[in-house]
Formats: sequence, structure tokens, C-alpha cells
Amino acid sequence: MNILSPGPLSTVQDMGRTGHAAQGYPECGACDKYALALGNLLCGNPPTAAAIEMTLTGATVQFEQSTVVALTGAACVPTLDGQRISLNAPVRIAAGATLEIGMFTAGLRAYLCVQGGVDVPPVLGSRSTDLKCRIGGVEGRALHKGDHLPVGKPAPGYSLDRAARASRLLAGKPWLLQPRTAHAYLGEQVIPLLRAVPGPQDDAFTSGGLRAFFSGLYAVTPDSNRMGVKLSGPAAAAKNGSDILSDGIVEGSVQISANGQPILMLADHQTTGGYAKIATVIAPDLSAAAQLRPGELAAFRPITAQQAVRLCRDTAQQLRTIKELIDHG
Repeated sequence: MNILSPGPLSTVQDMGRTGHAAQGYPECGACDKYALALGNLLCGNPPTAAAIEMTLTGATVQFEQSTVVALTGAACVPTLDGQRISLNAPVRIAAGATLEIGMFTAGLRAYLCVQGGVDVPPVLGSRSTDLKCRIGGVEGRALHKGDHLPVGKPAPGYSLDRAARASRLLAGKPWLLQPRTAHAYLGEQVIPLLRAVPGPQDDAFTSGGLRAFFSGLYAVTPDSNRMGVKLSGPAAAAKNGSDILSDGIVEGSVQISANGQPILMLADHQTTGGYAKIATVIAPDLSAAAQLRPGELAAFRPITAQQAVRLCRDTAQQLRTIKELIDHG
């Protein structure tokens, strides 16, 4: 694949670089992992295959060889040699064809998955780009115009006809195309209700602070990025300030900064931090959080650890259902 135009921020990402937090390496990986998983299924790839994550505006890519691609995540109007193509569906690409993805009409991040995956060299077990440590992907950086990305070998047994038939069935079952995050409505605005398990430092906050956090509306601020979603809204008051001895952080942790405002950790989160964590958003709802644009609203709702496990299992079952549709028609 030749990158003719990368868009404002496009990087190679897979499911993340696990097992190296003790050495200070963040997991990175796709911010919307469900969208990446869906795209890889439609292309017949293993779950570990890498793709291109694009932000706000998609890339323009020319293909040197025939292949199959799938676009998932944010809504857009992509064209292949000037002809519009579908989202959330496998698309056959002829050698020499040019895919132009354009600006997203809704959502923040989209994924260009290709049959065989983006075959850049793995670093510490992952092809994900770590922009801060400058490893993985293409020289540890965002994609540039003129970059050439190798593509891996297709997995055996893939049937484009079955995958296309499955995508048509999925079009009639839109609830399978993303995790079933709860939503509320404020006029025409759709507000994701991010379900979160309180803690591990929820006891650092006053009862009023906890109530404000779990009942308030928060707006995404412009300084949000792949590291975290910064939010502005009701302050979550702490009993004795929100500073703690630095300890481990996971994707989904919600830190409360010194001014009482939440920061929801995403894929590029640091490995440790010194702000108290009021709650942890469940993995399925991170997809909705990763698609929020600056100015859009979100809210948090408390759930138990047992409910979180069940919801994660339900989301994993959705992906298994999609795989069965593709494998068996």
C-alpha cells in the first residue's frame, strides 16, 4: 500500500503491546478495538493483524496488488477510483486502484483493514505504533505521504462471497456492528453512558464528589488524544486532594486531576500515575469513548465487577457471532 495522503493522524495499530508495562512501555494499539476486530474478521485476518487507524479524516491509499479491504469505525463516504464503496463490508481491490476515504461525517477514528494485515516488523510482540517511545509501526511515527506499507499473506480458507453475504446480514443487524453501550438523548445529541466499576481509589472522594461524577454530564475537551479523553464538567471533590503515590494504570482508568476533572485513559495511557482513579470504564464502552469528538458529551454510570464481566462476555459473543456468519454463511 502506498500512502498518497495520510490525513491528520494515521498510524499502524493492532490490539496492543502487552506484558511490558513494568519496563515503562504503554500497550498502545487501536483505540476502538471492536472496530479493528470487526474489520479483521471481514478480511479473514487473525485478531492480531495490524491495520491503519485514521483520525477525523481518512487516508488516500494506492494498492500495488489486488487484495480485500474493510473500513470500520467512524462514518465516512469512501470512494474506490471515484466509485463509492460500503463501510463494514469486504471490498475487493484491483492492483493499481486508489482508495480515498475523506473526512469523517460522524465519529473520530476509522480503521482500514487489509487482507493479510499491515506487515510492518513487530517490536516487543506488536506492530502498534508507540508515538512517545517511537517504536512499532513505521519508525514509531505517524504515517507520511510517500510511505510504503507491506501487506501480509492472506489466511487460508477465506471466502469473499461468504464475508460479503455476512456483511449484508450485519447491515440488517446494526447492533452487532459495535458494542451495546447504553445511551441517553439530549435533544438530538446522543450521549454515551460509559459504564464503570468504582475504584480502585473511589474512597478518596467525598460522597458528593462520587455523586457528581456518576450523575453529571461531561464535555470532551480539545486537548484529548490517544493517551486519554479529557473531560470538563462537574468537579469530583476529593477528601484530601486527588494526589496519591503513583501506581499502575490500565486502559479505561478514570483519573481525577487536581481541579476535579476526569481523564479517561485510552490506548496510549502512561503505565503509572499519581492521580486517584475514581472508576474504571469497561472495555466494551471504550469503543464509544474513542469515537467522541471535542465538544461532544458523555456520562458515567456505576456497575459492579460482576456486571462488567457479563457485559465483556456479551461483547465477545457478538464477535463470535460475526465470525460464525463469515465462516459458515
